[in-house]
Amino acid sequence: MNKLTDLLAQYASYHRDRRNILTHVVGIPMIVLSLMVLLARPTLATVAGVPINPGMVIAALLALYYLKLDLRMGAVMAAVFALGLDVALQTAPLATGAWLAWGLGLFLAGWGIQFLGHYFEGRKPAFVDDIIGLIIGPLFVLAEVAFLLGLRKDVEAAIEQKAGSVR
Repeated sequence: MNKLTDLLAQYASYHRDRRNILTHVVGIPMIVLSLMVLLARPTLATVAGVPINPGMVIAALLALYYLKLDLRMGAVMAAVFALGLDVALQTAPLATGAWLAWGLGLFLAGWGIQFLGHYFEGRKPAFVDDIIGLIIGPLFVLAEVAFLLGLRKDVEAAIEQKAGSVR
């Protein structure tokens, strides 16, 4: 859990305002889904009749990384990615304009919401100082939702000890 809490605490140190956390809970899933949508069309290979796209490869690699950090959170993230990929695959056959509108619309709206949150926070996004923030962001959202549900109190306490309490 040490590496998990270190990474989440580093990311959380840029996100201590409740409004900023809320914007991330909305914006980051939009950005992740947008990338899955935009990466759903190109086919890299076909395995057992299933076309494999870049979104699937990236989601699988991220899920493996998250599983290595924490089995429970990694399993949930893998399931969330599977749902996102299912939605993305449904957009792939759309007309190019509609597919791009979904992908770019979600991307731009998600980032707009993110930057609004950092306006509230009064601090730049974490990835500006450390690119790993782009990878930890989705896991941070999952952790925050888990904390709101009363789960993973040990992780929450460790993060608050390192990053400070949410205000």
